[in-house]
Amino acid sequence: MKIIECPRDAMQGIEKFIPTDVKAKYINLLLQVGFDTIDFGSFVSSKAIPQLRDTAKVYDQLDLDNTKSKLLAIVANTRGAEEAVQFEGIHYLGFPFSISETFQQRNTNKSIVEALNTLGEIQELCKKHNKVLVTYISMGFGNPYNDPYDVSIVAQFTDILATLEIEVISLADTIGVSRPEQITYLFKLLKKQFPKVEFGAHLHSNPATAKEKIEAAYHAGCNRFDGALKGWGGCPMAEDELVGNLATETILDYLTSQNAQPEINKEAFAKSLTMADSIFSIH
Repeated sequence: MKIIECPRDAMQGIEKFIPTDVKAKYINLLLQVGFDTIDFGSFVSSKAIPQLRDTAKVYDQLDLDNTKSKLLAIVANTRGAEEAVQFEGIHYLGFPFSISETFQQRNTNKSIVEALNTLGEIQELCKKHNKVLVTYISMGFGNPYNDPYDVSIVAQFTDILATLEIEVISLADTIGVSRPEQITYLFKLLKKQFPKVEFGAHLHSNPATAKEKIEAAYHAGCNRFDGALKGWGGCPMAEDELVGNLATETILDYLTSQNAQPEINKEAFAKSLTMADSIFSIH
């Protein structure tokens, strides 16, 4: 069972700049918890995401010698990937690929066709530099723009990604519209059709529906969950301010109830929760 902790997602929408040393201290704490992966930053335009303009400086302050966790950084174009692959300690590059044409343009200033071409270029960079490309299918459960959506479209684009030999695909519910039966159906379908792909769940949710979404993904065979402590973050375009990331503690509580929890350092986890409160409650 893999838990991907996403401080990058939690921080990116915050307007007031969080000092670099505070970010690094928080991520260093998270590196001690035992998460499979830390989604720690992004190499994107500082105009687009000003909060994360210091990702390279944060990286320089991270202690990677005493952790089993791997680092993931988000990129939105080939130039960002070229920068990210130069960092030895970054294992994963993540690319947000949307099956909604409108959102792909808004999020990366690219059409879907252009995004697929970029994905191909990033995949070649990853292979050359021994990195693994994680592709997020954003708006994977529906979109608010009236762009076409159904399960067959998700499967169609998954097929294209699999042809590019992308090993990890995370199904992203960008605006928190997924329903348990939809999650179950999609994960079961895709896992059966593409057995060589590792599918993850990046589900935004309000707290009231979080558990049922986690349960649906788990019973459909998902063993890779993205979360953020206390559920901070989420998509700025979500209409409901309560729609944030799945709270990591909620994911862990559910997995514990199923005897499927990963081994974590409880002391480091408790310290991380406390620091998350101090960072996010004041911004």
